[in-house]
Amino acid sequence: MTIKPIDGNKSKKQFLDLPRFLYKDDENWISPLDTDIENIFNPDKNTFFQHGKCTRWILEDDNGQAIGRIAAFINNKKAHLYDLPTGGIGFFECINDIQAANLLFNEAKTWLQNQGMEAMDGPINFGENDSFWGLLVEGFTPPSYGMNYNFPYYLDLFKEYGFEKAYEQITNHLAVRKPFPERFTKIATWVANKPGYTFEHFSKKNADKYVNDLMEIYNDAWKDFENFVPVKKETLVESFKKMELIMDEQLIWFAYLNGEPASFVVIIPDANQMIKDFNGKLGIIEKLKFMYKRWVGVNRMRAIVMGTKAAYQKHGLESALFIKLKEYVLPKNQYDELELSWVGDFNDKMLALHEATGATFGKRHFTMRKLF
Repeated sequence: MTIKPIDGNKSKKQFLDLPRFLYKDDENWISPLDTDIENIFNPDKNTFFQHGKCTRWILEDDNGQAIGRIAAFINNKKAHLYDLPTGGIGFFECINDIQAANLLFNEAKTWLQNQGMEAMDGPINFGENDSFWGLLVEGFTPPSYGMNYNFPYYLDLFKEYGFEKAYEQITNHLAVRKPFPERFTKIATWVANKPGYTFEHFSKKNADKYVNDLMEIYNDAWKDFENFVPVKKETLVESFKKMELIMDEQLIWFAYLNGEPASFVVIIPDANQMIKDFNGKLGIIEKLKFMYKRWVGVNRMRAIVMGTKAAYQKHGLESALFIKLKEYVLPKNQYDELELSWVGDFNDKMLALHEATGATFGKRHFTMRKLF
């Protein structure tokens, strides 16, 4: 076996093609778009290069067939917030072979050590944690857009190398047409009608205002979580730009108290239902098919992120936002499921909200950590 850095078009193609080779007989796997993957490793497309660096490798067998891949990266804004300087690995794919996996992990570990790191988390993304983050360990069903999917044996490969679970990521599913529990509806309706509370959905015409509101809420809501790094406006602008093709403005809602931004939820139609037959490609034909499928619509949504300012986290605003969503979604008679993804096991308040809505368990991912 030979491990090689990605250094040209041939190796880039190998990196992209490997999952298609590995998962060719897995009916649940949906290929991410090649452009989405490549943009992560493009300094002109990924703002994380402004405060970080990354590299990646491909592993070949003795016949030159790609059998594994991995990427390693350092986010300088987060690396030194831990007890030990910590880098990341991701986009790991490998045949079911301990030796092959260890070669990949060793290569990433050596690179990270040379950069001064003493630990690595994985599989994670060189970007925000709403995409390509975590090792799937339970709920091996078709993934929604941006959610990691992998073979069950990957957990053994990680454990064998010495990775241990850092935390769990829980994804729950909400049946859209099923009524909310009576208590949830009562509280949410009461909050929605209280004086001083107003609710607005996102508008592309006023995108700058809503991006600023989201940034204000998000950075306040998450400030007390361990190792939190405030989100930058340029990162949010880039995220909304990526969502633009599939965005439904009335699935993104904000709550205000006397005009002050207080809470938000960002939900998108599940693009994986639109691209599942594209095999990762997005040429002219695929773009036409995509626009048609976007017009026809899909039946699943994905909640990417929610947040409420610390001062308003016991006001029931999240519940009211769900009521506003249902007022729009139910008459459309299109959506059947809302995927609430993903919530860390350390986020008791959000998990309690999921339970209150009547959502049921969907998937479990692990973020793993290896100490050098």
